[in-house]
Amino acid sequence: MTLTLTRRWREGEATIGEVAVDGGFDCYSLEDRVHDGPKIPGETAIPAGTYGIVLHYSPGLRMDVPMLCDVPGFEWIYIHPGNTPADTKGCILVGYGRGRAAITESRLAFSALFAKIKGAMLDGEAVAIEILDAFEDAA
Repeated sequence: MTLTLTRRWREGEATIGEVAVDGGFDCYSLEDRVHDGPKIPGETAIPAGTYGIVLHYSPGLRMDVPMLCDVPGFEWIYIHPGNTPADTKGCILVGYGRGRAAITESRLAFSALFAKIKGAMLDGEAVAIEILDAFEDAA
């Protein structure tokens, strides 16, 4: 199974995108700002690219989450619930609605996406995410 995260909008310190599962729209994403320079810890989105996904128990979140593998310059990058840049330190948040620098219905979107990822893995499929920069704004 392949997830595709297409980054579309820069809103303040947030990067908002669209997540597709096997080509069909699934939900919105929120990440830290994409910076055109060196990484700023806790404030920088991960580089665009393709990453494998494994399931991992996060002690901080106290739940199983999808974790991206081999992200250059980053570690412990998860997909998890959250609504604003304050809820992420490089991770990808997902939600069904989007606003200015925020996403909504995050827990619902995460639960549904997690079930799809886990189901694919239980069926023996490899799961990966491709992250693309395709900004519609001029920032």
